[in-house]
Amino acid sequence: MIAQETAPDAIHEQGLPLPTAEMSGDDLFRLGMMYSTGQNGCPIDRVSAHMIFNLAAMKGSIEARVYRREMSNEMEREEISEAQKAARRWIDAGVVSLAA
Repeated sequence: MIAQETAPDAIHEQGLPLPTAEMSGDDLFRLGMMYSTGQNGCPIDRVSAHMIFNLAAMKGSIEARVYRREMSNEMEREEISEAQKAARRWIDAGVVSLAA
């Protein structure tokens, strides 16, 4: 199961590193890199990486904005939409807090 498909209330249940409320923009950027490159047991998953880069960008990561844009150029419109909806689910569930 990939990060964008994992319910925000099931954190770490699948053994995957997932976004948490305590993560900074830089932490989320590093997590997005793991999903975009398949590091540390993460599957290579562009939708999850885009979702996490989106969350990281909202928390101030400039690097995440760059990588999210680059990934968008390689993704289908439907994949981008799926990533954006997944990011909203994480935010709505309060798992990722955007308050600084």
